[in-house]
Amino acid sequence: MEYLFDFPGAKQWWEYFDVCIVDAKKPLFFGEGTILRQVDMETGALKIGSHIGPFLKGQVYSGGSSEVFCKLFGVKGNDVLYVGDHIFGDILRSKKERGWRTFLVVPELSQELHVWTDKRSLFENLERLDVALADMYKNLDSSTDRTPDISHIKSSIQNVVHEMDMCHGKLGSLFRSGSRQTFFASQVLRYADLYSGTFLNFLHYPFSYLFRAPHQLMPHESTVEHTDVFMESMMSPGTSRKRTLKEIGKTPERENRLGTHRAATVSGPLYVRPLTPPHITHVHDEDDEE
Repeated sequence: MEYLFDFPGAKQWWEYFDVCIVDAKKPLFFGEGTILRQVDMETGALKIGSHIGPFLKGQVYSGGSSEVFCKLFGVKGNDVLYVGDHIFGDILRSKKERGWRTFLVVPELSQELHVWTDKRSLFENLERLDVALADMYKNLDSSTDRTPDISHIKSSIQNVVHEMDMCHGKLGSLFRSGSRQTFFASQVLRYADLYSGTFLNFLHYPFSYLFRAPHQLMPHESTVEHTDVFMESMMSPGTSRKRTLKEIGKTPERENRLGTHRAATVSGPLYVRPLTPPHITHVHDEDDEE
């Protein structure tokens, strides 16, 4: 820290923070932790005994645990925004053990965005190949006895993926392998509430800003448009409504007269999709609150 702040006009490094904790021994800090002790600012040695609080501004402390930290500050759960650069030692453990809000610093993100913008043609080519692969199986079902030849499309996909990986260097992309996400990317989406190339990006937002994740579609939503008609053939056999011969033989006029009665007597689910609640039943932002 003294090396980082070794420039003219700089204050002592601990004067930039309200509380300084060193030697936390993560990820042990998020579990049982160690003894919290105060550091002698003159000698750098640890003072005898365990520090029981309160935290004093301008002082440096050693060890401790996340539980002791929350107790001395009077906070819990998502009251804390934890900033770290290690997906396991910082983000995953603080989220799972303490339920803290998390901010992951990913320095490689600038390079990822550079490739995403400059090599957009490769991503578009990969999307076209994915569509071409899906078209090979179009109008085919379980009764089809022929197997389409997709070897040339698979070879083209491999070539495009290799070219995309080489744009990131010999180790490839940190977040993506072709159209698939890496394991690291899946952990970022699951455990990091926010992530960025640097924490300095916070300077572009007011302290009252509400960060919300962009809407993500599940596979069954991304493959069906809102304008598509929901057909009974899309329902599973267990939930499909079976009509009897007697019902089929009824005239439209008879159907209309018996419409109300049939709604109350026909067996099986009448609505496949649940009705929209008239009021808010759950607030997801409060999931982590104790």
